[in-house]
Amino acid sequence: MTTITNNSPQNRNGSIKKSSTSFKEPSTTRPTRAEAEDAVRTLIAWAGDDPAREGLIDTPKRVAKAYGEFFKGYDEDAMEILSRTFEDVAGYDDMVMLRGIDMSSHCEHHMVPFVGKVHIAYMPSKKVVGISKLARIVETFSKRLQTQETMTSQITRAIDKGLGTRGTAVMIEAEHQCMSMRGVNKQNVATITTRFTGLFQDDKDLRTRFLGMVNNGK
Repeated sequence: MTTITNNSPQNRNGSIKKSSTSFKEPSTTRPTRAEAEDAVRTLIAWAGDDPAREGLIDTPKRVAKAYGEFFKGYDEDAMEILSRTFEDVAGYDDMVMLRGIDMSSHCEHHMVPFVGKVHIAYMPSKKVVGISKLARIVETFSKRLQTQETMTSQITRAIDKGLGTRGTAVMIEAEHQCMSMRGVNKQNVATITTRFTGLFQDDKDLRTRFLGMVNNGK
């Protein structure tokens, strides 16, 4: 279910962001850029280094700028991205698939990256969307603090809602650095999540066809 809040969170430039069906809006007002940079200095000092030394003096500014890129998905609206569709498709009603969309996100538990591929397919009803918009949907939800399971569901629900599909399939394969760089320190372990709705959920042959097309690209 899409949650629409009555909050009006601020963008990073301080302007008010309108409430929308973006599935996961922040519910608190963002700190200022200066406050964010101060927080980075605190973390540097907590790690055991001097935030005032030459090599680190500009690091808080760089980190704040990088965070603006890493988490730009909070400023994007999935429904707006999918709002421009096309109905003149000459009766095409078979699977539309994008295979191997590069994805990078950040684990909400440790705030370290997880990186991989997203595979998307949908069965159009009366309209299709430009294929680049599907890649942008991946970008919208991956550029937030995430779990892979949540992101898989968010992408699926956005496509279902935005396009009114007869079915949607999403698979994500990713390596999580919270597992490969810390903790158990296990490298080259892929986490795979899937979500199927509509025809992909009900029709085993269609689901098998989707999975086969994913595997044929490897």
